[in-house]
Amino acid sequence: MKASRLAVTGAVAATAVVVLSSPAFAHVSVQAEGTAAKGGYAVVDFKVPNERDNASTTKLEVTFPTDHPLASVMPEPMPGWKIEVTKSKLAKPLELHGEQITEAVSKVTWTATGKDGGIQPGYFEKFPVSIGALPEDADELVFKAIQTYSNKEVVRWIEVQEDGAEEPETPAPVLALSAASEDGHHGSTAAEEADAKTENAAATTEAADGDSSDTTARVLGVVGIVVGALGVAYGVLAGRRRTDA
Repeated sequence: MKASRLAVTGAVAATAVVVLSSPAFAHVSVQAEGTAAKGGYAVVDFKVPNERDNASTTKLEVTFPTDHPLASVMPEPMPGWKIEVTKSKLAKPLELHGEQITEAVSKVTWTATGKDGGIQPGYFEKFPVSIGALPEDADELVFKAIQTYSNKEVVRWIEVQEDGAEEPETPAPVLALSAASEDGHHGSTAAEEADAKTENAAATTEAADGDSSDTTARVLGVVGIVVGALGVAYGVLAGRRRTDA
């Protein structure tokens, strides 16, 4: 009997620990695909888990930082989701590639389409966004997210972590920024990487074409020499036949 009671008590305690700690494991978060270097560009994923057993996540609203506005924000198209990008006027214009930017994206909203759309219970989904240029005078960017469920429940992931304090119950997603490399390279976007691959492929093709042309020229040169030699030999033989005659 004592053993049974101890087992039941242990199980209840373990369940309580899991329930109390679950928010720390299943909150909305943000992470870069690769490196998020200061002054550069990056593709980041907002990871959204479904924490409910009886409802789907049907909407995600992410507010972008106003203390470090981003001149370029481009969400990736996602099947089953309608994406709305909201821009706001900047108090201080930004400069991007030599141009003055007077407004920046302040919020991106994803809304599930279809009756049974969204993130189902027991699943999570990533929402990719290309952002930049990342600030050079900050170590992190804080985003605030609002998660809406199909039962109209709303969870606000907007609490900022204070130094030395425990993690809040609904923490805001935080993106850590890494230092730029010594050579000044700040990272690249997927588009830039694709362009680089295209250029490399073109260079490889040109090199192959050049090698092919050079090889062809060498073959034709050798053939010409052989034909010339045969012509000389034929001429010599013809001269000897006439002399013998």
